[in-house]
Amino acid sequence: MKIVIVGAVAAGTKTACRARRLLPDAEITVVDQDRLISYGGCGIPYFISGEVESEKHLRSTSYNMLRDERFFRDAKGVRVLSLTRAVAIDRIRKVLEIEDLRNNERGYLAYDKLVLATGSAPLSLPLAGIDLDGVYALASLEKAIAIKEDLTRGRVSRAVIIGAGGIGLEMAEALADMWQIPVSLVEFMPQILPGLITPVFARMITNHLRTKGVEVYLGESVKEILPGEDSRVNRVITTRRELAADLVIVAAGVRPRGELAAAAGLEMGQRGGVVVNRRMQTSDPDIYAAGDCVEIVQLVTGKRTVAPLGSLANRQGRVVGDNLAGLPSTFDGWIGTFIMKIFDLVVGSTGLSAEAALREGFSVVEACAIQTDRAHFYPEAELMFMNMVVDKKTRRVLGLQGIASRGDGLLARINAAAGLVERKAVIEDFSNLELAYAPPFSNAVDILNSAANVADNILAGRLRGISPETFIDWMEGVIERGDWLTLDLRYPKEAEPFLRAFPDRWTALPYDSVRSGYEGLPLDRTLILMCNSATRAYEIQCFLDGIGRTDTLVVFGAGNVLRRLGLAWWPA
Repeated sequence: MKIVIVGAVAAGTKTACRARRLLPDAEITVVDQDRLISYGGCGIPYFISGEVESEKHLRSTSYNMLRDERFFRDAKGVRVLSLTRAVAIDRIRKVLEIEDLRNNERGYLAYDKLVLATGSAPLSLPLAGIDLDGVYALASLEKAIAIKEDLTRGRVSRAVIIGAGGIGLEMAEALADMWQIPVSLVEFMPQILPGLITPVFARMITNHLRTKGVEVYLGESVKEILPGEDSRVNRVITTRRELAADLVIVAAGVRPRGELAAAAGLEMGQRGGVVVNRRMQTSDPDIYAAGDCVEIVQLVTGKRTVAPLGSLANRQGRVVGDNLAGLPSTFDGWIGTFIMKIFDLVVGSTGLSAEAALREGFSVVEACAIQTDRAHFYPEAELMFMNMVVDKKTRRVLGLQGIASRGDGLLARINAAAGLVERKAVIEDFSNLELAYAPPFSNAVDILNSAANVADNILAGRLRGISPETFIDWMEGVIERGDWLTLDLRYPKEAEPFLRAFPDRWTALPYDSVRSGYEGLPLDRTLILMCNSATRAYEIQCFLDGIGRTDTLVVFGAGNVLRRLGLAWWPA
């Protein structure tokens, strides 16, 4: 069997190696237009930051062998042709036309089975100056090496990053933290990580970025990029300001590289990706596709979408290798699970955010839970924030987003939730989920259990509240609600600054004094119950309901969220 694979990064090389193990007599050839192959693309920001010392580490195995053409030939029995561009597919003759980029010579590779792993390309922005020296899109490891060279040679004193998605945020940290370079982050959407996390969590991270010296400009788009006297980038002009820059990184998203497939007449999706079935087979049964270039099913919505993640590409590559060998393996889809570090914070998500769920027509409720990542009495326990998105009609959990200071605890919860969300779990599945417990690692009632319990209380009408955004709008006069009064249930020292600052909108009664002192509360105003994590506020709401005082609302997220939003009126 002659197997030809286009693309030698994640899905392509995974397919080749899996197929070789299952088909020892097959003739396997991989072509790639770049010089450097089989590297960990998700590690590029950490190579630029210096946390990964050399680009060779991104191209090496766990046993320190460099994954180059020689490695694949001698160790894997796979022929790799780098600097070789796939030009066209002749599906009738079953040949791939190729071009050697070193000498521009054309040739042909016959195939029995063809695999397209052409990856993705950065979205091209129609900007004047996009081709200037010092303007980069992280399209390949070669581009990352060029950025690193600019940094080590001292050519960068000020950077602008266009786009506040995952790559943009990781690059902001790499430049600001490790290289101590002033960074401006420009995002045309009203929040960072748009569509991926709740706006409140996005605002928490934005404030964190600003405390680390990163300038964040939201709701702005770049109009043009201007050169200096040496023809290198010098300034970035947005819709609101002018930013000095001698390095610009475009991180505005990616698109599937589907041109080769489209030209061959294969079925393409609405987003420009190759359409495949569960066996990763295209509309031509002798052609498979995997990785960033394909469209796969989003398992929560049931719709096809693109999913440019290295973890998915590797899993899909194994499935392709199986099917090439006659093993009927399937890849059913994805739900959208990620985790990333942003300076001293870690953010993760699985499934749909509330915004994404609403766009898909779901009627949703959000449930916020806040508790320590270890038992509260265990040394060094730190807060973890979890937001659960639930379909009101079916009680199905559609997604979960979290923020923490330590990645291990958050990673464990996101991964556990991912398995349940994929299987269409409902609130009760999360509420009763059995998880390992010991004080150094978790609480007896885990935050996943707690988030589900909060969702249950909201849907049952036992917990009535307002979002942090609504509370902020009231406090800042954006909305007029003269009949509201904040009842601070925290310790007197915590409440005292607010009583001084807002005597007409703030009163206080410690949590353990409400049952004996509630008669002194005003009857003509709706009470906004405030504590630090909403647990005490919910308990007091239940007590007041029991005595007929039902005009109360809990601030979801409460003080622990509000103090992390950078509000001018909230004490640090």
